[in-house]
Amino acid sequence: MSIAITMGDACGVGPELLLRAAVHRELQHDFIAIGDICVLEFAGEKLGLAADIRSIELGDEPAPGVLNVVDLGLLSPADITPGRISKAAGDAAVQYVELAAHAALDGKIDAIVTLPMNKESSGLTHPDFQGHTELIAGICGVDNFTMMLVTPKIIATHVSTHVSMQEAVRRVKKERILDVARLTNDAVKLIRPRARIAIAALNPHAGENGKFGNEDADEIAPAVAAARAEGIDAYGPIPADTLFMKALEGEYDAIVCMYHDQGHIPLKMISFHEGVNVTVGLPIIRTSVDHGTAFDIAYQGHASTQNLIAAFDLAATMAGVA
Repeated sequence: MSIAITMGDACGVGPELLLRAAVHRELQHDFIAIGDICVLEFAGEKLGLAADIRSIELGDEPAPGVLNVVDLGLLSPADITPGRISKAAGDAAVQYVELAAHAALDGKIDAIVTLPMNKESSGLTHPDFQGHTELIAGICGVDNFTMMLVTPKIIATHVSTHVSMQEAVRRVKKERILDVARLTNDAVKLIRPRARIAIAALNPHAGENGKFGNEDADEIAPAVAAARAEGIDAYGPIPADTLFMKALEGEYDAIVCMYHDQGHIPLKMISFHEGVNVTVGLPIIRTSVDHGTAFDIAYQGHASTQNLIAAFDLAATMAGVA
């Protein structure tokens, strides 16, 4: 069994997180890092984190007690601008993920855990870059996928993510909602004993019988009915202002949200350091920390590995090795 962790943007907290996890033996299993050894050595010297680093090839068994790194050799110390945008680092971060995704598809690794990339940095060489989720889905040739946030108490998936609010409302359609309900149901069964799926309303009070909008009655309610007809234990549309409290109290196991912030705001408020980002609908397992590159604290010795540990543990669970 091997889980690969991509280093993320070299100018952010990713290198520090890898070093801390290795030096302090914080992860349950040995892992393979995909990145640049020179960056990790630079970060180790700056942060006083002396890791025993070993170069490894994809498909090799990771050696115990060391930081095993698939070294792409893309960067030099001159490319590292801690806490600031770097075109070279943004390009390298994309290449780490591309290699990891292809390795997972080829069966050389069992799961991927991704450390944060910076959309602006990566966009300098990859103008169409939207995020990890879309990048990996494209490599896998999948167009029916979604983002799932997993916390110890609440799980949420999303009908849409990185789009404007106007576009998010346009995407509230029965077939898309039903697809996400199916993906949610399948994924939740891998990590929870039950899969009671709550479907969030879009409008206040679920539209109040059309007074505040028709999407809930015309698109969401029919999607819930179709999901239940397929045997999915689905409920809704449920007004979002009370739904998360009900889920927190154990009434539901997962929530299908209609747009990005509908799910992200409450989950990050409840479990910011424990939330894990999962891409569901892929033929491979991919989890991620649910935070960004944190340029404001990069290379300062303040980055917490708590979120990385949660993402790694979930990847191991989903891969059947926990």
